[in-house]
Amino acid sequence: MMPSLSLQLQSLFFKYHLRHQLQTLTQTQEETRDQFGTTSRPDHPSVPANPTFQNGVATKDLHIDPLSSLSLRIFLPETVLPKDSTFGSDGVVYGGYSPPIGKRHRKLPIMLQFHGGGFVIGSNGTACNDAFCRRMAKLCDVIVVAVGYRLAPESPYPAAFEDGMLVLNWLAKQANLAAVRNRNGRKGNGSGIFDSFGSSMVEPWLAAHGEPSRCILLGVSCGANIADYVARQAVEASSLLDPLKVVAQILMYPFFIGSVPNKSEIKLANSYFYDKATCMMAWKLFLPKEEFYLDHPAGNPLVPGRGPPLKTMPPTLTIVAEHDWMRDRGIAYSEALRKANVDAPLLEYKNAVHEFATLNVLLQTPQALACADDITIWVKKYISLRGGEFSY
Repeated sequence: MMPSLSLQLQSLFFKYHLRHQLQTLTQTQEETRDQFGTTSRPDHPSVPANPTFQNGVATKDLHIDPLSSLSLRIFLPETVLPKDSTFGSDGVVYGGYSPPIGKRHRKLPIMLQFHGGGFVIGSNGTACNDAFCRRMAKLCDVIVVAVGYRLAPESPYPAAFEDGMLVLNWLAKQANLAAVRNRNGRKGNGSGIFDSFGSSMVEPWLAAHGEPSRCILLGVSCGANIADYVARQAVEASSLLDPLKVVAQILMYPFFIGSVPNKSEIKLANSYFYDKATCMMAWKLFLPKEEFYLDHPAGNPLVPGRGPPLKTMPPTLTIVAEHDWMRDRGIAYSEALRKANVDAPLLEYKNAVHEFATLNVLLQTPQALACADDITIWVKKYISLRGGEFSY
């Protein structure tokens, strides 16, 4: 079944605009190199964070690294609030939500989210990513930490991957700082604590409500590549990240490539929204010229010699779309994980396109809503406490 005529027209306009963006970036590629980097584009403006609970979720932005533009947006669901709380969805609280001092708080798992955009566009605060993360926070009942990693070509490979691991280490460090503060009976905002990572205090939302021992990674398109890299690094780091534990990951239509074309890459090369030729432009902007090859570890998770062994990977849910030229790469990776005895279910959505659950124009489609529900069911399998108890 073919997508609707309306969707096909939207796809044509989207691809025309995307190609123009990438051509402009290609023309200025050498001039714009900047290690500090950028995490957004003027063509994809961000929606402001709102630290009060609106529609069930409060958000805030953080900059955690003084040496780069790396940013975070935290999505906190209102389920963390006690029943008698005055912080209602319709209430306006000056300065936003702040956890009460000296009280025990409900703790939620942390979902570390990486947006899509071919490593060159998008951000953690665009309207579509904000809406998607709000949806995940509410449905999965988790704290979503959306990563605004540095974009190429200003910051080419491995910047985005390094940013992903830097955030995971930051979360682990935050958990340890919060534990020290609680153990020593510190109150307030933890002033006096300063670390070289660039954070001069414990992040209050995560300290009060985050449960780092239940961390899930979620990557969208190229963000799935970053998530898978971070999962591999977490496996190798093991107890060095304690008390943080990556218990599962979700790869949504991963941005995988390879040197030997497969069936979907041939048959669907001109697929909707993101065709193969346009995506190759993005890869050439992301990978340095001397490192550009289709079996680069950033793009091909099954390249020989890439560690750690697949059998050590966390449970991995892979989501693919019927009309996506990258579909078969995601299927192959999911199959390889299952052969290594990893819990790695595959969900393929019929009559769906790349980013069908995360693009603005598609967020309310039946496929997008069904996908969100499917993710929720799978996530709760790995974040539930014994007997469904709450953690305080």
